[in-house]
Amino acid sequence: MMEKIQRFGSAMLAPVLIFAFAGLAVGIAIICKNEQLLGSIAAEGTGWYNFWSVWESGAWTVFNQMELLFVLGLPIALAKTAQARAVLEAGMIYLTFNYFVASILSIWGDTFGVDYSVDLSEGAAGTGLKMIAGIKTLDTGIFGAIIISAIVVWLHNRYFNTKLPDFLGIFQGTQFVYGLGFFLMMPVALAFVAIWPTIQTGIGSLQGFFISSGVFGVWLYTFLERILIPTGLHHFIYTPFVFGPAVVPDGITKYWVANLETFAASTTPVKELFPGGGFALHGNSKVFAPLGIAAAFYTTARPEKRKETLALLIPVCLTAILIGITEPLEFTFLFLAPPLFAVHAVLAATMAATMYGFGVVGNMGGGLIDFLFQNWIPMWPNHSGMVLTQIGIGLCFTLIYFVVFRFLILKFDFKTPGREVDGGETKLYTKADYKEAKKNGTLGAEGSAAAGATAGAATAVASDPYTQRATDFLALLGGPANITDVNNCATRLRVSVDDPSLVATEADFKSSGALGLVNKGKALQVIVGMDVPQVRDKFEEMVNAGK
Repeated sequence: MMEKIQRFGSAMLAPVLIFAFAGLAVGIAIICKNEQLLGSIAAEGTGWYNFWSVWESGAWTVFNQMELLFVLGLPIALAKTAQARAVLEAGMIYLTFNYFVASILSIWGDTFGVDYSVDLSEGAAGTGLKMIAGIKTLDTGIFGAIIISAIVVWLHNRYFNTKLPDFLGIFQGTQFVYGLGFFLMMPVALAFVAIWPTIQTGIGSLQGFFISSGVFGVWLYTFLERILIPTGLHHFIYTPFVFGPAVVPDGITKYWVANLETFAASTTPVKELFPGGGFALHGNSKVFAPLGIAAAFYTTARPEKRKETLALLIPVCLTAILIGITEPLEFTFLFLAPPLFAVHAVLAATMAATMYGFGVVGNMGGGLIDFLFQNWIPMWPNHSGMVLTQIGIGLCFTLIYFVVFRFLILKFDFKTPGREVDGGETKLYTKADYKEAKKNGTLGAEGSAAAGATAGAATAVASDPYTQRATDFLALLGGPANITDVNNCATRLRVSVDDPSLVATEADFKSSGALGLVNKGKALQVIVGMDVPQVRDKFEEMVNAGK
């Protein structure tokens, strides 16, 4: 069950990652239309202003169609075969569901306590309704979208390959799945219409509860968001806040971007305007913590290892600071010194809570690029004090991270990068190490005999960086026959195996270019990095070809 939950949570990464560019595009447009920053060229009616207005209208696509984004994104990761057809089925069945809902409400809306006659042209806030793909329907947010998409994926995985009698062959595959979905969506739509208005009332109460929880609420939210990263369950923590209605309708990300110009133009403290913005400060640990952690690693590394350690830490720190992907850095010490990761979660939560206590709010779940274009630059003219407060507290925590990590590493002799025993498994291998091991024929020499032998044969067919790693990982996981399920999140290739004894050691995976390995018996996570979508594609091709 836990494996399925983790797989479902990681599947949400496919749509979530698109927000990084969409948010940046909207942020740039808002900055370029800010007359206080750019002067008269940004005045309304100028060619410059009109250009960025057109730009902004397209940049809003992802935020305005979040439900469709999640409906279409989940099957990419969750469908076991023919993912593209699963996406088509999900899109059509979701629209069918909404047409059913709209029709039921137009006839019996009063029976279910929904005023369907309300005009949404002036806004849908407080109505419980929403326009989705031109359909006036019940506002079920991304939760409704995820539920419908999950139902479609279940239908697809169970019935897509069903063989019908020859005379019904035209209804096989996608047509069969869509037909089943059509019949199923009518009772599902009726159930949503009957239940969801009550859930909307409950969500409204939760919004007030979370906002009133104040500094402690922000601390607990941020702590859980960090501490659950190794399990993959952190997606279930931030999603209801950042993309769902936990504190504001449609989530913090959309609400913040939609009101950014208003917040930036106002001289009222932003925390008073948007107190829920404290639940999107978890990105501060991605920007300010890496420098302190890396400095602690570097200064505690053995002198002859410091140059190598620095070469390892620079790229993973830049990845964390600039775009907010921290797993490559965090996994360098998660397995080597788990207590450090617990300390990291406590410090990250304390940093966010401290910032919130001093009036810092915003949409800061990503990295420095998000900070600059969605927060600091637009907010600077009227809220420079908040920006400087955030930076000041963040830099203080950079120093705290360095002092605490350095003390703990030396006190307990943690084998962090640069302190490992020569040739030991704790070393995070670089690409140069990998090539050298391949050249010397020592790749996987310390792993299991079966896996190592398979790896040796498999590497001979490698032809590019993605195929190379996919080939080696497949061999180290026991070959195609041992693979029962494949998925990925932002940086990890998640694989289920039939026989865990065929899986090689973590050192073998590192020798093949992995950043680490989470081994939970039949459920494994190979830490790949930002190349994981490409590696997964190659990996799945080989698995399917080998079965």
